[in-house]
Amino acid sequence: MGQILSSAWALFLGLMLLMVGNGLQGTLLGVRGEIEGFSTFQMSVVMSAYFAGFLGGSRMAPEMIRRVGHVRVFAALASLISAVLILYPALAHPVAWALGRVVIGFCFSGVYVTAESWINNAADNENRGKALSLYMIVQMTGIVSAQGLLLVADPSGYVLFVIPSVLVSISFAPILLSISPTPAFDTAKPLAIKELLELSPLGCMGMFLLGGVFAAQFGMAAVYGGEVGLSLPQISLFVASFYLGALLLQYPLGWISDRMDRRVLIMLVAAGAGVGACVAMVFGMRFEILLASAFVIGGTSNPLYSLLVAYTNDFLEPDDMAAASGGLVFINGVGAIMGPLITGWVMQVSGPQGYFLIIAVLMLALAAYAAYRMTQRPPVAAEDTTAYTPVMASATPVALEVALEYAIDSANEEEDAQNESN
Repeated sequence: MGQILSSAWALFLGLMLLMVGNGLQGTLLGVRGEIEGFSTFQMSVVMSAYFAGFLGGSRMAPEMIRRVGHVRVFAALASLISAVLILYPALAHPVAWALGRVVIGFCFSGVYVTAESWINNAADNENRGKALSLYMIVQMTGIVSAQGLLLVADPSGYVLFVIPSVLVSISFAPILLSISPTPAFDTAKPLAIKELLELSPLGCMGMFLLGGVFAAQFGMAAVYGGEVGLSLPQISLFVASFYLGALLLQYPLGWISDRMDRRVLIMLVAAGAGVGACVAMVFGMRFEILLASAFVIGGTSNPLYSLLVAYTNDFLEPDDMAAASGGLVFINGVGAIMGPLITGWVMQVSGPQGYFLIIAVLMLALAAYAAYRMTQRPPVAAEDTTAYTPVMASATPVALEVALEYAIDSANEEEDAQNESN
């Protein structure tokens, strides 16, 4: 871990500042939209726009990096993010906000591609798993801490928009001042979606449904809080609970997944998230139950992303794993674009509890499909599965490639150890 920090400390520091800015602006827009009188469906369009930009950026950023390099891409995109953040309060209109979210989604995707390829270059076979874990912890810590910044100023003013703009503006300063060498860059050609569907129907369907869940819970959580009359401190705690659950439950579930049929665990975890959403839908008027439900949903949905990646890899040849990463991100991104739109429409028709209704339906559908797939294919023996690696739902194909490299390396090391023991 010390080696990783010494070679990429500037990157992790810059990422921390970026994630604080991103975590704050996502929640802040949901609160400010309520103040501005935007309808629930208008806010769903605004939130969905981020994921459309993110999906486009994950496909275009690699070429940008090849042309001008990591540092220039990182600095240019962070500058655009900072500019859009400061324009939000000046252009308080749903169309302007939606366009801004497309730009920010595109830029953050490019920033993640840059950061993840840099991390991969800084790590080696022995510490790649630790590097991924540190990357995820930095992201989660930044987003959780951002929720506390909601309380430092009035969301109807400009200060809360200035804060993330400043943080993003200075986020690339450590990288530009660092003497660490920048890495070479390469990505695999994506695997065709049709072929990926044939190899792992559960992996693809799960990624699609999970994209809708992530976009709903992280894009529309603050909107829900405003609709049900939560105070600003309560909205801050509510949103933070999703990420705290994700951070604390990721590793225990990952440990379990390497020791049992992953389809069973996917079914149980998805069902747990669905039950948590149902509890919030019925008893959400009690704030402590709302927080507990958010913790459970976040703590199950985030590990599910890594579980589905690992499960899909169980049916791929090592040479195809990196290529599959682009297809998985694309499928998840399509679901993420649709998630806020459907959630916003349901909330407008049925009321705020439609927020948890959508999460419950998507998660229970995933659990049911996992149960069905168990009748269509025999399980993969635990000793033949690839290693579980924690990956954020905001990951780009680069992060998945890094995770897959780690999974392959881990499998090879275990096989070598078994051969030596024999």
